[in-house]
Amino acid sequence: MDTVVKSSQQDDDRTGLSIETLRRAFADNLYYEQGKFPAIATLNDFYMALALTVRDRLLNKWINTVQTYLHKDVRVVCYLSAEFLMGPHLGNAMINLGIYDQVEKAVEESGLNLQELIDQEEEPGLGNGGLGRLAACYLDSLATLEIPAIGYGIRYEFGIFDQEIRDGWQVETTDKWLRYGNPWELPRPESSVEVKFGGHTVSSLDEKGYHRIKWIPDRVVIGVPYDTPVPGYGTNTANILRLWKAEALESFDFSAFNTGDYVGAVNAKITSENISKVLYPNDNVSQGKQLRLEQQYFFVSCALQNIIDFHTRSGRSIHTLHEKFTLQLNDTHPSIAIPELMRLLIDVHELDWDTAWLVTTEAVNYTNHTLLPEALERWPVALIGSILPRHLEIIYEINRRFLAQVRADHPGNKELLSRVSLIDESGERCVRMAHLASVGSKNINGVAALHSELLKSDVLSDFHEISPQKFKNVTNGVTPRRWMLLSNPDLSRLITENIGAGWVTHLENLKLLEPLANDESFKQAWQAVKRGNKLKLSKYIHDQLGLAVDPNSLFDIQVKRFHEYKRQHLNVLHIITMYNFIKENPNVDVTPRTFLFGGKAAPGYFIAKLIIKLINSVAEVIGSDRAVRDKIKVIFLPNYSVTLGQRVYPAADLSEQISTAGKEASGTGNMKFSLNGALTIGTMDGANVEIRQEVGAENFFLFGLTEEEVKARRAAGYRPHEEYLGNERLKRIIDQLSSGYFSRGDENLFRPLIDSLLGWDDYMLLADYQSYIECQEKVGHAYKQTDEWTRMSILNVARMGKFSSDRSVREYCENIWETHPSRVELTEQHSRTLLNVCEIPLIKGNL
Repeated sequence: MDTVVKSSQQDDDRTGLSIETLRRAFADNLYYEQGKFPAIATLNDFYMALALTVRDRLLNKWINTVQTYLHKDVRVVCYLSAEFLMGPHLGNAMINLGIYDQVEKAVEESGLNLQELIDQEEEPGLGNGGLGRLAACYLDSLATLEIPAIGYGIRYEFGIFDQEIRDGWQVETTDKWLRYGNPWELPRPESSVEVKFGGHTVSSLDEKGYHRIKWIPDRVVIGVPYDTPVPGYGTNTANILRLWKAEALESFDFSAFNTGDYVGAVNAKITSENISKVLYPNDNVSQGKQLRLEQQYFFVSCALQNIIDFHTRSGRSIHTLHEKFTLQLNDTHPSIAIPELMRLLIDVHELDWDTAWLVTTEAVNYTNHTLLPEALERWPVALIGSILPRHLEIIYEINRRFLAQVRADHPGNKELLSRVSLIDESGERCVRMAHLASVGSKNINGVAALHSELLKSDVLSDFHEISPQKFKNVTNGVTPRRWMLLSNPDLSRLITENIGAGWVTHLENLKLLEPLANDESFKQAWQAVKRGNKLKLSKYIHDQLGLAVDPNSLFDIQVKRFHEYKRQHLNVLHIITMYNFIKENPNVDVTPRTFLFGGKAAPGYFIAKLIIKLINSVAEVIGSDRAVRDKIKVIFLPNYSVTLGQRVYPAADLSEQISTAGKEASGTGNMKFSLNGALTIGTMDGANVEIRQEVGAENFFLFGLTEEEVKARRAAGYRPHEEYLGNERLKRIIDQLSSGYFSRGDENLFRPLIDSLLGWDDYMLLADYQSYIECQEKVGHAYKQTDEWTRMSILNVARMGKFSSDRSVREYCENIWETHPSRVELTEQHSRTLLNVCEIPLIKGNL
């Protein structure tokens, strides 16, 4: 890094965008923030210095955005989510700020490689999959559309685990994403809040004779906020992601220490900090269940206290909270926000019940993300009573009033009362959190057209009967800024050269590509981009795993969270089918394929982890067989993440979206693959239905039972063993798995999986097997027709404009949040501005 000499006339080092200014700021941050000079600086030092340089250029937008929210009459969206899978910040921030090229030039002139610095960033592992990534896409779109918004969640010290593969098994290791610091966050300890747990309640009459409840906790935890700016693309808006860290009220007990109780001296610190220690503790044990509930309550309590503080400090009445803020519950995890908001309004701000309920039910909205009954959280009454005694009282009262209204509207229908009650009385008494969210929210939405219909007809059918006006649909979307512009720059450049740059914020403009699907020169350029992306991924695989990959092979990819309903093992059945066919016909002309898998299984989900082992066991057998390994290759990509996804999606030829119809709420990986030119093989499930409608049935490889057919087969008495006996190829595969053929002779290794498939086959793998195999044969034939495959690939991209998160957010704004854009005007505030606070009332704490 050369020494940069300051000229007499120069841009401000904090905001300037000239190459010289960026280099000078980069050098200054290395020297003054990292305390290093180039000769002793590490790659991480250079990354930190560059990140701070970029962040400086973001802060002026952020500060002006906050001022706009304080002083303008705007309704702010508060997005409450247990997960925010933001991905690495540096590259995305440069893209959205429009300074990528300038920064790249400045870094190069400083003798460094920008991509190496981008790769140095530790990805914040603050999510498990689609739920957290969707939240991140929505924050990007909210800022890009200039919608006032704050994201609220938990600052997990250790995020989703790092995944290693040892002897084919998933092994979880600690995700130490904060070990080298996080340059993107700003701690706000002055804005800390207290969060109570346990204890008991006491009732009394106040001086006016009103009945009041006081909660006397036995434990108090401090919530400390950390703010991260989220920039919009090409706008002045930079919204806030506020994540909360749990700390002890008193982190060190001197009296215990002085008596020799050294462990007891820090016990409160350990107990309190456990709340924000790790994402999703294993809830197979009672302690894990308690910690999960504590996590959920912790972050919604912090958020709601912060929102109310923001509202009242700006001089507004607590009665109008719902006019200034709209709250979105991202799935069932934050549902405890409803009784917590009621508690704050009634017990702290002394509103009467009816007024508090009006404010709550006008402010809160609920997005359901699942059709799986086990994912609709239910907490034992005894557990809630021990941790949140006041909230249990409020839940009981909500339930009493709700059931009274249902009883009045539906007299004599005891079965309905039992089904919709917030308390499940069958077996251990539990609070049904999805029911609580449904009763306490103004709007309830699903995340794909099919999913929303199934909510109304099945999962939440009773609530739809009671309050049909609440139910809406907002099909998910993804941000094209990260998933195309950043991760696939060559394709983005090709598109922009041919239809202009407007598609980045108006994805429907991709429709302009349609006429080019028959243009020979454009198709050749398209093919060159895809091949380049496949070469990059091939190099990554070789560098990381030591495996050689043929970039001319069909890249058949399934990357997603591991779950039986997502049916990664159906994919494996097809791989073994191909393997057996090639072994029987060694001279057959088959389309060479590289099968790539990625994703994590929950630590306590044994069958999902066994499927990962199965994939790696099959990969081992195929990889050691000379007769087959040049025609098919199976690779598991460890530690799948946003960062890895940015490499994988652009390189895919075929996207595997093969969940059981009626089980996937939406999916967003399907959208990312299609936007990057992959063709889809899939069922009529989730957003697949709408993707197929948009891209055209002729450009989508459809197989399998529909949701109605799945129900009909179940109702008729589905017998998976008959599928096994009636299909020779399938029977052979199951027998091979049973014999130890793919498990080094261990006949018992895959027995739990086989027993599941032959005994009950909950997710209808065997029923869909033959249809899937026949469809895969069509894929193989189609891929050989390079020109036609390329045309289909172009049309897939051209017709995916609907699936932008910008469109999703616009629909939320119009149909659910009732808010609108608020333009942020920049006022220069930088190091050359002299402070003058004489006329400004100082605020204790921090908004």
